[in-house]
Amino acid sequence: MLDSSQAFAASDDQTAPTPMNILLLYADDWRHNTLGVAGNSVVKTPTLDQLATEGVRFTHNCVTTSICGISRASLFTGQWMSRHGNRSFKPWQTAWSETFPGLLRENGYYVGHVGKWHNGKLPAENFDFSRSYYGKHWLKQADGSKVHVTQKNENDAMDFLRTRPTDKPFCLTVAFFATHAEDSNPLQFLPQPESMELYENVSIPVAVNATQESFERLPEFVGNEKNEGRNRWHWRFDTPEKYQSMMKNYYRLATEVDTTCGRILAELKEQGLADNTLVIFTTDNGYYHAEHGLADKWYPHQESIRVPLIVNDPRMTKSTRGQTKDEFTLNVDLAPTILAAAGIDAPETMQGSDLGSLYLSEEKPEWRDEFFYEHPMLKSTDFIPASEALVRKDWKYFYWPEFDREQLFDLKNDPIEENDLAANPMHKDKLIEMRKRFAQLKASAH
Repeated sequence: MLDSSQAFAASDDQTAPTPMNILLLYADDWRHNTLGVAGNSVVKTPTLDQLATEGVRFTHNCVTTSICGISRASLFTGQWMSRHGNRSFKPWQTAWSETFPGLLRENGYYVGHVGKWHNGKLPAENFDFSRSYYGKHWLKQADGSKVHVTQKNENDAMDFLRTRPTDKPFCLTVAFFATHAEDSNPLQFLPQPESMELYENVSIPVAVNATQESFERLPEFVGNEKNEGRNRWHWRFDTPEKYQSMMKNYYRLATEVDTTCGRILAELKEQGLADNTLVIFTTDNGYYHAEHGLADKWYPHQESIRVPLIVNDPRMTKSTRGQTKDEFTLNVDLAPTILAAAGIDAPETMQGSDLGSLYLSEEKPEWRDEFFYEHPMLKSTDFIPASEALVRKDWKYFYWPEFDREQLFDLKNDPIEENDLAANPMHKDKLIEMRKRFAQLKASAH
């Protein structure tokens, strides 16, 4: 199953090939432009900015479902929700032997997971090293002291790297809880004390569509006070003062993740592994920062579905490093990408594609220019109604299945998705074409 021409990089003494290691840095509730290198003039992410200059940053990377549990299931299985079967936070139905950690371990990798899992109970027996925790920013330790969850992510990642067997390649997923809010705490975002001076004298810009008018333009089954996106908007953003306080603490959490990523990457370098480790940074879903009068994620708007993706692959040429790629890449692409880097054939059940072809091939490969988005109803249609979409760069078609409601947005002229054209007779042909294509992609997601 291993293909040495893909999987192995030459070792220093040229006597034996060494399989590539894999490090997946996986943050939470962090949308595509919460990065300095992505044009955010406020947030400080020097480590990730540097990683982007050393590797490739994908500017149109999206998730196929924008919520923690389902997105994570798609990450590990390379499948849409319709196929892996996890419709909330439960274990997925796909066989473990068809996931990237399962296949890596079967092929001799030492496989670890630290941090958030959120697909039922973490199956520790399927990992060589596993520590699972999330939900709070401050965690009580055995001795009674408290440690910040991001610091614990760092400590556990270092334990993995320093205790792993050196005669095996490794794969480590560092699943941060930050920048996720601590939902039960009125403060929501609780950074470490030493971060509090960050952003102290900065005013965080407010999006032009973070308005009551935008909220009222939503379909009535979303744009109402019962909706959970609106409920959480009240928790975080319903006064200018609250918005500033919440966003500063959110950005502090992001900078702490960036700092920990820097320390983990420095450890790789210290161990002489930097030139033989595939490093990926991405996140599980995007996040409304009060746009459309909402908070959190779930729905198919750009703020919710677009997430960062930075890949630093030892196989990249010098001329490739520092580039951005604007192809539509998806969270389901990461499992087949990781397996291909390890020289392992992806199972036919995986629905994503190997991203390596976008930065390793001399010729530009055929690639998707659209995708199907899906999100189930949670609890009730009042709480979080189901939503689906056909997403393109220039147009987007929304479908709300419980209400049989369509929306159509011209992203080229309306990138913030404020002007629904579904009822506009001038766009009837576009609506019909996208409705038909939406149905085809939805069927193929199963």
